[in-house]
Amino acid sequence: MTDPSGPRAVPSAPAIHVRDAAIAFGGQTLFTGLDLTAPAGATTCLLGPSGVGKSSLLRRIAGLLPGDGTVTADDDLPVAGRIAWMGQQDLLLPWASILDNVMLGTKLRGGRIDAAIRDRAMDLLAAVGLDGWEKQRPDALSGGMRQRAALARTLFEDRPIVLMDEPFSALDAITRLDMQDLAARLLSSRTLLMVTHDPMEALRLGHQVLVLSGTPARLSDPITPPGPTPRAPDLPDLLALQGQLLSRLRGGGA
Repeated sequence: MTDPSGPRAVPSAPAIHVRDAAIAFGGQTLFTGLDLTAPAGATTCLLGPSGVGKSSLLRRIAGLLPGDGTVTADDDLPVAGRIAWMGQQDLLLPWASILDNVMLGTKLRGGRIDAAIRDRAMDLLAAVGLDGWEKQRPDALSGGMRQRAALARTLFEDRPIVLMDEPFSALDAITRLDMQDLAARLLSSRTLLMVTHDPMEALRLGHQVLVLSGTPARLSDPITPPGPTPRAPDLPDLLALQGQLLSRLRGGGA
C-alpha cells in the first residue's frame, strides 16, 4: 500500500489571495473591501460570531457564491478545479458503501473506477482508521467515524486547496481532538482555510488565526501560534493566546 499522505496525494499548494471582496444579502452588507491571504501549504483558521459572513467568505473563495472582488492563486493558475470542501455535515450517501462514498467525486465526474482508484481509496480509509469498514453503509458508523469517512473523501479529491466549514463541531470533545490531530497530519501540505467557532481548535491547528467581526465585517490582524501543529491544548503559550483570542471575539481587541 502507498502512503496516502505522501507526495502522490499532494499537488503543489499555492497561496490564495482574496482582494476587495464584498458580499451582501437582502440589502445588508456582510463585508466590503475585504482582503485575505491564505499562505501556501499552511492552515488559516477563521473565527467570528454567527452570521458575520465566515461561511459566505468560504463559499465566495470556492466560487459557490457571487460577489465583488477577486480570488487568485500565487502560481497564476485558476483556483477553480483545485478546491476540496469539507463541511459540518458529512453528507455521506446513505445507500452507498463507505468505499463508494469516498470515491464519489470520481463517479460523479464520469471517471473509471479501476483497481488503482480502489486501492487509493482503501489506503485513505486505512489512514483515517476505517480499514475493515469499507463495505458498511453510513448508518453503521458513529458520528466520529462518519467524519473520518468524510475526511477520506476530501483527501481522495487530491486537491491542493482545502476549505473546511466547522467540520468537527458536531463531535464530542475527545473525538474532536482526535479528528484535529488526524487533519493536521493528513492535510499538512495543503493550503487549508478552516472556519471554526472553537478558539482552541483554531490555535491547535492554525498557522495563522483570524477573527472576522463587525458590521460590515473586518478581519483582525493575524495571531500566529508558536510551534508545529497539532499543538497540545494545555501549552501555557496557547492558553495565553486563547485569552487574547476570546477578547477579540468579544470585541475587546483588534
